[in-house]
Amino acid sequence: MLFKDRLITLLNRHKQNGMNCIVLQIRPSCDAFYNSTIEPWSEWLSGTQGVAPNPLYDPLQFAVEEAHKRGMEIHAWFNPYRAVVNKNTSSVASSHISKTKPEWIREYGNYKWLDPGIPDVWAYDTKVIIDVVKRYDIDGVHFDDYFYPYPISGTPFPDDATFAAYGGGFTNKNDWRRYNVNKLIQMLADSIKYYKPYVKLGMSPFGIWRNSSTDPSGSATSGLQSYDEIFADSKRWVQAGWIDYIAPQIYWPFGYSPAKYEVLVPWWNNNSYGRHFYVGQAAYKITSTSPAGWTDLTQMPSQIRFNREHPNYNGSIFFSSKSITNNLGGFQDSLRNNLYKYPSLIPAMPWKDSVPPLPPVNLSIFGDSNSVILNWEKPPPASDGDTPKYFVVYRFKFPDTVNINDPRAIRIITVTDTTLFTDQLSGIGSDGYTFAVTSVDRLHNESIPSIVTFNITSINEKHISELDFSLEQNYPNPFNPVTNISFSIAKSGLVTLKVYDVLGNEVITLVNENELPGTYSVEFDGSNLPSGLYIYKLTTPYFTQAKKMLLVK
Repeated sequence: MLFKDRLITLLNRHKQNGMNCIVLQIRPSCDAFYNSTIEPWSEWLSGTQGVAPNPLYDPLQFAVEEAHKRGMEIHAWFNPYRAVVNKNTSSVASSHISKTKPEWIREYGNYKWLDPGIPDVWAYDTKVIIDVVKRYDIDGVHFDDYFYPYPISGTPFPDDATFAAYGGGFTNKNDWRRYNVNKLIQMLADSIKYYKPYVKLGMSPFGIWRNSSTDPSGSATSGLQSYDEIFADSKRWVQAGWIDYIAPQIYWPFGYSPAKYEVLVPWWNNNSYGRHFYVGQAAYKITSTSPAGWTDLTQMPSQIRFNREHPNYNGSIFFSSKSITNNLGGFQDSLRNNLYKYPSLIPAMPWKDSVPPLPPVNLSIFGDSNSVILNWEKPPPASDGDTPKYFVVYRFKFPDTVNINDPRAIRIITVTDTTLFTDQLSGIGSDGYTFAVTSVDRLHNESIPSIVTFNITSINEKHISELDFSLEQNYPNPFNPVTNISFSIAKSGLVTLKVYDVLGNEVITLVNENELPGTYSVEFDGSNLPSGLYIYKLTTPYFTQAKKMLLVK
């Protein structure tokens, strides 16, 4: 299927590009890229609004599952007010809000617009979005820069009657318009917090709030002011703590006089009020001749490096996806080979969750100069009840200092709560390696590390001291299709023996019982498994060990 195939290709490429979050448009114009009982299927899926994909599937559910398989967040991108993109050509279903509630609709240019001044519109938008929040495992809700429409010269937005009906005590229509937008954001923030407090709310507004010539607290720019023209008081949203991140669209190059990149990034850095500040990056403009500057192919890499000089910068959001995968100006190459060469954890949001999970327990290691296997156990819940969502494995040359803030040391950020990792070594020196493993919860709070050092001598000595508990090498090995695994225990207790594939996925539990002291042998049948390397792990209350075995068919 075209959508599924394209999405998988994009996710794989962006994973290689170092991306850790996807922002997916799911409501372009009061329609749905998901199975909704409120709004019709989007025309962008089938060509006709209201017609379901054939064969039937849920694009959003598929996207959520595929993003999470790759350890990526997925934020659902909604357009809150745009109802019809082109009143002359767009496909519009009979169930569309423009047909069922025509009194809410305002025509402006070629668009049809939900009137932001009608309180029932706020409630409707909130209902639509919370329906998605409740039914799908999304990580965030995202708006871009469409609030009140961008002005058409000489054509006022037709909301005089709405102002007369709902203006209340406002004497200034512009203040009232900003109030309307603010109320929707407040309602949405409160509703998300009530239903799923871990879901993030983010906005990507036009890059200029106000110019300093209009407001001394604005930026030293001279472009369109979103506060005054589209009634988006974006500075207030972060100042009031209604949203979790702001990603202003700073879609201009260095030196562009009306809106200099080197002016706007510091301004937003100083006006993010403790919320996450992501820069909206104009990847689609790379190689563009307007405004001047984009044909310099160092422009975007230089912007990323400039961002990193600012302490409140938390990352970037690029528009658009295809601009990167099409490798405009070689920028995808720059990401993979330089700018995003090392993996990165998504930054935590302490105002949503400030409690880190507990570190992994019973971390152990075995191997040789070619490869090692680390295995650990999940910790008990932290004080807030959270358990790890995933783990991070770091590797350092012994006796280097363990520094989990150094992304160069990351060997893997697991995509699940697997408790096993195989690391390939290029040959071990006499001093060996130190490995650190941390737990991370859903909101990306990271625990202190559990640490283990590997060298051949220490491993051998450890095994000698544990002779009372032993896990033997399976026999035969390699095997096809049956092998035997033997182990000895010196104390009674719950014993588990599990087999994993090399990705850490559990294949089978062979033993999960209370056992008396003694020696045991268990048969493992790999008839239904493909050839390859497998790992078996013995766990008792006093001892944990794992070994490798090879199935060859």
